[in-house]
Amino acid sequence: MRRLAALCFISFLPVMAAAETSVPQSLPQVQLSFAPIVKAAAPAVVNIYATRVVQERSSPFSGDPFFDQFFRDLGPATPRIQNSLGSGVIVAADGIVVSNYHVVEQATDIRVVLSDRREFPAKVLLADQGVDLAVLQLQGAGGLPALPLQDSDALQVGDLVLAIGNPFGVGQTVSSGIVSGLARSTLSVGDGRGYFIQTDAPINPGNSGGALVDMNGALIGINTAILTKGGGSNGIGFAIPSNLVSAVLAQARDGATRFQRPWAGVSGQEVDGGMAEAMAMPLPRGVVLTALHPLSPFVAAGLKPGDVVLRLGAFETNTPQEMMFRLNTLGIGASVSVTYLRDGQEKMATLTLSPPPDDPPRQTTEITQDVALRGATLVRINPAVADEYDLPADATGVLVAKVQDIAANVGLAPGDVLMAINGVAVKSPGDVMALLQQDNRRWLLDIQRQGQMMRLRFRL
Repeated sequence: MRRLAALCFISFLPVMAAAETSVPQSLPQVQLSFAPIVKAAAPAVVNIYATRVVQERSSPFSGDPFFDQFFRDLGPATPRIQNSLGSGVIVAADGIVVSNYHVVEQATDIRVVLSDRREFPAKVLLADQGVDLAVLQLQGAGGLPALPLQDSDALQVGDLVLAIGNPFGVGQTVSSGIVSGLARSTLSVGDGRGYFIQTDAPINPGNSGGALVDMNGALIGINTAILTKGGGSNGIGFAIPSNLVSAVLAQARDGATRFQRPWAGVSGQEVDGGMAEAMAMPLPRGVVLTALHPLSPFVAAGLKPGDVVLRLGAFETNTPQEMMFRLNTLGIGASVSVTYLRDGQEKMATLTLSPPPDDPPRQTTEITQDVALRGATLVRINPAVADEYDLPADATGVLVAKVQDIAANVGLAPGDVLMAINGVAVKSPGDVMALLQQDNRRWLLDIQRQGQMMRLRFRL
């Protein structure tokens, strides 16, 4: 054994010697510096200062460990100015900037400061909480440095990346790392879980909206979140892939103020080990469809509950978030092949992507009569409404869009789904109005709030 090991070692000596004779051929190879990349990319990364007005309520129980949780909204509301700091990326020379939604959310005034200290006011062209992206237009700007967008699907785990932003407001800072993971979809940002690039390049508060660039100085992601217990970087940061940024940018340039997603009309879950074994799959992969709306494009393509979606086009879909990411980057009007598993056999169909249908009509109704839910604005749930309010594809009932007056006093909140009144199911605002005409003093409302069933009892 020792002799064999020695022979193997000797056989590799010529290769090792050849490697050792290689010498750097240029100054950049000797320096091994990121400076040329930073010099090209950093001028396109900006600081964003946003101001918003928030309403705060003062309570006599403020700070009390017990009563504060029950009486925190007691007392008059007073306006307070709140400032936020973040980063952004110039993606077009005419002053188009991409940042995070949470950086400019509800901002009344936005100032953008370039690396050369020039300042510009900015207005929001598009803002979407679901993807946590915002597109801004700098006022009076032109001829600015801009970052080109790279195909984020070309990334590989281990690729070198740089994160550029303004952490803690100390000034523009560059940190380096690698791509630690792809297709991360367990992190909750905005209205739901997204699909992210993971990096160990240090990202801290203030980096939100900044650039994640590759070794060509191209934008591959918008830094958006970190996993931390103490507020600082633990080496686990997440960025929104540039392919989704590109889709959002295209809609902003077309005049959209909110990102219009293709409608899937399905609910599904990731296939785990137990499900794979039950379906005789050699490996757990894909997304099993659990519910489909009758108008879903997946239904039109021939899929049904129990089918396992394996790929959209050339890309695997192993989580519902990954599947939606692929649809979002394709955009409304596109067609894509879907590979799915049914009864152990792989099949293929073609999806044509469209916006959620506003069918049946939403029948928006504002209750102004002197009845139990006066002050509520009701909407019939259809696919378009379900998409706007992030409801399940098979959601039914009547959505509470706004509340004031009696409706607010009895405990209803915007976003509640009204399922039944006094035990009678409701499916439209007309159903609700008919029941409210009854001469009752005691009322029982069955509602769904953030996925949880609740009952509201009150007497008038």
